[in-house]
Amino acid sequence: MAIPEKQTKVKAALFNRDSQYLEGPKSRSSEFIFTLSVMRQFIKGFRKLHFIGPCITVFGSARFKEDDEYYIKARVMGERIHKMGFNVMTGGGPGIMEAANRGAFETGGYSVGCNIELPMEQQPNPYMHEWINFKHFFVRKVLMLKYSYAFVVMPGGFGTMDEMFETLTLIQTGTINNFPIVLMGKDYYTEMMEFLDLMVKRGTISKKDLELLLLTDDPDEAIQHIQKYITAHYKVKSKKRPHWWLFEK
Repeated sequence: MAIPEKQTKVKAALFNRDSQYLEGPKSRSSEFIFTLSVMRQFIKGFRKLHFIGPCITVFGSARFKEDDEYYIKARVMGERIHKMGFNVMTGGGPGIMEAANRGAFETGGYSVGCNIELPMEQQPNPYMHEWINFKHFFVRKVLMLKYSYAFVVMPGGFGTMDEMFETLTLIQTGTINNFPIVLMGKDYYTEMMEFLDLMVKRGTISKKDLELLLLTDDPDEAIQHIQKYITAHYKVKSKKRPHWWLFEK
């Protein structure tokens, strides 16, 4: 089957853009243009999300289908997060991301996504009120963390692990505090938790670093864990729109 010329050009452009990271220093003008591009993505994200209200971010694989048990659980978590009074934020794609957005969207909650432009052309799922497309993973991760009060990590691959461990690193270093993390999926994450316990035994992390981390299959337990820390440490309220200082929509 022939690949359309336009699609081939898009994939080539994305590959060429990302492969530039491996080429070392470039001209000062190129580095300046790259910096402006990154700044533009941040400003676009700030404009979209500044008045969006408090969120809980759900991480997870794009590869789970609608009939998978974890898709179903993510959909339930999206609904429960909405009923807590929070917006649901995800990576904006299919699979777990779609399920969590869908759970909120279909029950009257507000659903948000930070989508990433990939060579395989990840498309935003249809269960979002607002979404943003990003060119760079690091910009996307900053925005997904910045506007959230807690994190739910469903089963996933390299991308999900990257998001989870970066969040744990920020907690460990005190960059963010009292942000609960729920791992949803005991069968999937039990061995990883055992490895984290080994890290504690070997002294590479402290036991305190894992205090905010809960492994469960129960949405009720997950919500209680999140509520415990948010109630104790934060007064959450929606932002008002005083004026459009960055032309927010």
